[in-house]
Amino acid sequence: MKKLQVKAPAKVNYRLDVIRKRPDGYHDLRMVMQRVDLCDDIEIALSETPGVRVACGSEAVPDGPENIAWRAADALLKLSGREKEVGIDISIKKHIPVGAGLGGGSSDAASVLMGVNELLELGLANERLREIGVKLGADVPFFIFKRPALAEGIGDLLSPLDHVPQLWIVLVNPGIHVSTGWVYQNLTLTSSAHTAIIASSYASVEEVGRLLSNDLEPVTIGRYPLIEELKELLVAEGATASLMSGSGSTVFGLFAEEAPAKRAAAEIAKTRGWFAVAAKTVD
Repeated sequence: MKKLQVKAPAKVNYRLDVIRKRPDGYHDLRMVMQRVDLCDDIEIALSETPGVRVACGSEAVPDGPENIAWRAADALLKLSGREKEVGIDISIKKHIPVGAGLGGGSSDAASVLMGVNELLELGLANERLREIGVKLGADVPFFIFKRPALAEGIGDLLSPLDHVPQLWIVLVNPGIHVSTGWVYQNLTLTSSAHTAIIASSYASVEEVGRLLSNDLEPVTIGRYPLIEELKELLVAEGATASLMSGSGSTVFGLFAEEAPAKRAAAEIAKTRGWFAVAAKTVD
């Protein structure tokens, strides 16, 4: 039966403003999000055996219904009405660190939604896939949007950015698993509204660097001071600016060119033993 191989890219948040807590327990956010070419590799195959099966081979990622990619495939299989006659087998090779603020699980789910939509020939528009995706995770619609975006609401209201320069991003993860739920539970919202205007176009690495801001960063640094050390290390290695991505624990640095980015990543990986890679932004 038919199968498909897809890549699920990671993301970074150039900006993450927490605007307010909503009555439903979620938070209204304002984020500038960018995909990078550090990707999980996914194979999706139709099967004559009904049901959804996920094989990930990572102790940190469940294989069953607790896996967001499993839930994505299950949602579309039920929508197709063919769940008793066809099954879906998913194999995920993880390259994106887990629980690291890089959106790996959400990206996997988005890629599975798009892939299953193609394999089952459902013909669902991306807008419909985003509606399904936001019920799985707030970052899922962004990965279906497939371009740099200003994300508002819980992350589901997406506006394209006119121009963002292609940059090199050095991602450093010290192996700390940060619970997003814990970070939001310990976040103290200030009374000051976020009034800064978010531009839709950026001309240089310096302009993107001035955009960097993350309201979740102080919470995570309060518990894991190493995050602040990572930021300082990246700047010392030549980054124009650095920031924690999402709720952490990955920190990223901005570079305009490939060679210094790869040198910085190699040096940090060698001397500290942390996960450190240079990735290119994806437009």
